[in-house]
Amino acid sequence: MSVNIDSRVVMPGSDDLVEEAWHLKEEINRREGVLKQRYDFFTDAYRRSKVHCYVQAGELVGFASVRRDGYILFLAVSPDLRGEGIGKRLVARVAEDHDTVTCHARTTNENALQFYEHLGFEIKRRIDDYYEDSGDAYYLKLGSDVGITDKISDLMRR
Repeated sequence: MSVNIDSRVVMPGSDDLVEEAWHLKEEINRREGVLKQRYDFFTDAYRRSKVHCYVQAGELVGFASVRRDGYILFLAVSPDLRGEGIGKRLVARVAEDHDTVTCHARTTNENALQFYEHLGFEIKRRIDDYYEDSGDAYYLKLGSDVGITDKISDLMRR
């Protein structure tokens, strides 16, 4: 990952970077047709979660919004910076704080599914009509065959 990317944490209840996160999410939605949440749903969930952020030259380039139980509500990385390790580091930061890390991904989102599988997530179940637009989802969990310390170490080596 580039050395000129700063890490920030937005605590629950804060609006810090919420508009920037919304715009990044919407950019990804326009380009890839994923992350289709409505504004009110997104901002409410963002404000209720802990958000790990990466900022480059004053611009939000990636974030992971996570609940207290380790469930990743939103994970977004600027399409222009994919492959730089930002997403992996965001998941590793979530794993540092939680015994379990879980999320949902659209069954049609091959990029996300490959990313999560590469990091060691396992598909636990399929949920039909999970999303508002009737899209189906997989419920994913970071592999349970190793301890969380090992998971973080392994994530950082990949």
